[in-house]
Amino acid sequence: MDTIIIFIALSIPVILISWRTLFSAKKHGFYRFFSWECIIWLFASNYKYWITEPFSIKQIISWIFLIISAYLIIFGALLLKNIGKPTEKRNDKKLYKFEQTSELVNTGIFKYIRHPLYSSLLFLTWGIYFKNTTVILFVISILSTIFLFITAILDEKECLVHFGEQYKDYMKQTKRFIPFLF
Repeated sequence: MDTIIIFIALSIPVILISWRTLFSAKKHGFYRFFSWECIIWLFASNYKYWITEPFSIKQIISWIFLIISAYLIIFGALLLKNIGKPTEKRNDKKLYKFEQTSELVNTGIFKYIRHPLYSSLLFLTWGIYFKNTTVILFVISILSTIFLFITAILDEKECLVHFGEQYKDYMKQTKRFIPFLF
């Protein structure tokens, strides 16, 4: 019962901040919302196991993934804000303000991967999953990963429209989620 209560309580703010994209299946925010919901379910299911067996291999993997996730979100968001120069001139109401970048960011972590914020969500998904691994939570983690993959593909299409050839060249030089791999 506590899992459902936590899930609903955390879902309400996510729904409130995502409402603009909930009816736009062709926009990246639509699929990102469903990934967030999967992550919330994972957290609601695994919060009890956050610090149990702290030196087990699953917990060590979990903490490594969670630390990577924190690094990616912090430095990715800072670069978007400082270099991407978000502006309302882009004027896409389906985008959050920090996504309305006017400059292509291709330094820092963006030099190696195109989607550090989505990559952060991938590491968060699997970091939470490894707290307590079950078949059902594995399926939910896979779903979250699929939703993030679709999110990234649609985001790239939107960036190609906005940045054009500059983004196409950038795509050739970077990986999607993990430096040098994928």
